[in-house]
Amino acid sequence: MENLGSIGIFVRVAERLGFSVVARDLGVSPSAVGKAVARLEERLGVRLFHRSTRTLALTAEGEKFLERCRRILCEIEAAELEMTQASAAPRGKLRVSLPRHSGLFEPVIAEYMRRYPAVELDLDFSDRMVDVIGDGFDAVVRTGVLADSGLKRRRLGSFRRVLVGSPDYFAAHGRPQSPGELQSHICLHYRFPSTGRLEAWPLPPTQGDAPPELPQSLVCNSVEMRIHLALHGQGIACLPDFIAAPHLRAGRLQTVLDHCSGDSGTMWILWPASRDLSPKLRAFIDCLSARVLG
Repeated sequence: MENLGSIGIFVRVAERLGFSVVARDLGVSPSAVGKAVARLEERLGVRLFHRSTRTLALTAEGEKFLERCRRILCEIEAAELEMTQASAAPRGKLRVSLPRHSGLFEPVIAEYMRRYPAVELDLDFSDRMVDVIGDGFDAVVRTGVLADSGLKRRRLGSFRRVLVGSPDYFAAHGRPQSPGELQSHICLHYRFPSTGRLEAWPLPPTQGDAPPELPQSLVCNSVEMRIHLALHGQGIACLPDFIAAPHLRAGRLQTVLDHCSGDSGTMWILWPASRDLSPKLRAFIDCLSARVLG
């Protein structure tokens, strides 16, 4: 049991990168935290941290050990949950990574907070690839085709990608009637942060096996920027239909080439297969399933 205590302290120090802040959390002295880590290093026979007067950083061995320790602590948490009633009220900290899709998650997050005030939400909005276990997330929400990662998953819904521009833009530049005509338009592209690749627009090939080459009038990794530019008549953007929907209903944006852009995507929530669903995570998944893309 002493070993488990040392592991818990090590994980806290690795996540906070400081002895003093962990000492305050635990209500002990910084020297007590430092000695616990030192005893663990002595027992393992490796150095887990690089230390200096100003910085604290994990060694390569420390990084590997941290990943294993997180799994151990997750298993302990899962075992404790099995000993409690499944109907227990959701509570505790819940850390989730979600994509930066403007306007999609705000209502469901607000509803979840109203229904489960004892849950402390720690949300990371990012389009980067994350290591669910290694980065310490309880769950992640992502779109696209998923590899067999060993994670549990639930499908939240499907969506289409549509090409949109403002009425003012189309009045000034005309409406493209075929994919090839996009070559004379201002095209606003999205670059995936994780790969650096441009998102392909859902267009059929014009000649041969390749879609038309589109002007790279603007390239960015921001959904919000492309929406802003499209709304202000600065070009055509390719957006998920759930993002474009309120602007389409209000008449601020219009779709083009609907007969060509017929592809669809899927949104998923994923969580570690080694963990049983805690009440807080089960409630979060149920909220997302009922409200997102529902």
